[in-house]
Amino acid sequence: MRSRPTIRLQRMSHPTAPDTARAAHAGHEASVDPAMRDGRDSAREAARLAKKRMYRRRRIVVFSVLAVVLALFVSGGVYVSNALGAPIPEAQPAIVDPEPVAEPAQPLAVPGFGSWAIAAVGFDGLLAQSDDQSVLPMASIAKVVTSLVVLDQHPIPAGEGGESIAYTDADVDIYWDMIAQNGSVAPVEAGATLTLKESLEAMLLPSGNNYAISIANWAFGSEAAYADAANAWLAAHGFTETHIADASGLSLDSTSTARELVKLGELALQTPALAEIVAMPHAEIPEIGGVDNSNKLLGTHGVDGIKTGTTDDAANLLYSADYPVGDTTVTLVGVVLNADDHAQIRAAVAALLDSVAPGFHQVTALTAGTELASYTTPWGDDAVARATDGATVLVWSDTPVDVSVQVNPITLADVGTRVGTATITAGAQTIEVPITLDGEIDDPGTWWRLQNPGVLDAAGAK
Repeated sequence: MRSRPTIRLQRMSHPTAPDTARAAHAGHEASVDPAMRDGRDSAREAARLAKKRMYRRRRIVVFSVLAVVLALFVSGGVYVSNALGAPIPEAQPAIVDPEPVAEPAQPLAVPGFGSWAIAAVGFDGLLAQSDDQSVLPMASIAKVVTSLVVLDQHPIPAGEGGESIAYTDADVDIYWDMIAQNGSVAPVEAGATLTLKESLEAMLLPSGNNYAISIANWAFGSEAAYADAANAWLAAHGFTETHIADASGLSLDSTSTARELVKLGELALQTPALAEIVAMPHAEIPEIGGVDNSNKLLGTHGVDGIKTGTTDDAANLLYSADYPVGDTTVTLVGVVLNADDHAQIRAAVAALLDSVAPGFHQVTALTAGTELASYTTPWGDDAVARATDGATVLVWSDTPVDVSVQVNPITLADVGTRVGTATITAGAQTIEVPITLDGEIDDPGTWWRLQNPGVLDAAGAK
């Protein structure tokens, strides 16, 4: 078998394209002038540096824009935050101030003699008085002082008669002594025992001088000791024109003025046991019998007390009277001193009372729901402030009734929020009525806040 010759193929090595290019370039470079080669290198370096500067400028612009955007975003957030959290402006009230109310002056039929004064309980000062306020003998009106001073030391509980007083021969002697001096008396018996209340009835209703002295002796040991106690009591209660020399008023040195006796009458009405006694037209007293009140005006022209007084030269009357006015009652206290007699004094007091009583009237100063102020906000909310209650005052004659309104600025408020006070003044009377909102003042909301920075800035600056 013939052997096949082995053929060996040998791969020929060929230069690659890059190699060829490098070889060609190397050859070219070798053939290029060195000066030209350095110029090209410089140009390439310059191009590279220019491109680097361009990229740097682009980065600066990009980052600058980003910084501006970020600043706008931050400042916008601050503005929104400030606007939403800023205080809102106060709404100022537009006040509706009612006009004062006053009736015409009440004409009076005043006494044309003596010294007199008249007042109403609960009203400041006197309603009217005479020009003459001389210090004059008070006569048996002094027994009102005796009653007050004794009751201050020996009070009588409501519904009771008080302590017991035993009468002796000494009291009978006082009785005869008063008769000898032409003084008014009430019967007394040795061995009789009366309560303090019964004894005061015997002193006040028939104006028993003897009982005034006997009660003073019982309470203070002597009439002189009583006089000292009475003057101390008067001083303690602010009396400066009244002086007590005896318990009965028989002494002309027991004196006062009309204006201070009005004050005395008011104190008497504040003492229940005494007020009850002076209003009695008649009393039945054990061991004495019946006694009548010497005040002949009692039960007429509204008169319900207090005490007559008589000297050899003059007649006096301290009186009280009640009159209904609307849904209330007015209590008057007055006095007339130095009349010629009791008939004259009764006529004068009756005429005065009949002219005074119509001068009292109730005035509706405020009605519940009356508009007293209003509020309007820049964002359109509004509300009215109204009186929560009505107010009626009792006034005399031409006393003006004034309503003053004090309300506060507000920001946010609910219905019923108290925003102020209405003060009603009539003489010495003062009534306060709350003022509340009938609407709501609400937050203006986000959109209004963002649109009104100037209004919010102004509110925040206050």
